[in-house]
Amino acid sequence: MQELERLVKMANQIADNFSLHDDAVERTADHLRRFWAPSMRGKLADFEAAGGNGLNEAARAAVQRLGPS
Repeated sequence: MQELERLVKMANQIADNFSLHDDAVERTADHLRRFWAPSMRGKLADFEAAGGNGLNEAARAAVQRLGPS
């Protein structure tokens, strides 16, 4: 569970960093696609699909945009 908590924290931080942009969700999703390993994205997508408790709104929306890893 510790790894998952770290992934959630990082996804939230990335979303927060882009929060001032009109396209913050797409920028967050793009960052996750480009810089995160497929296994990391997959774990986060599974977590989001199971409720995603702890993901902020922008991070959750970005994960939903990722599609299959």
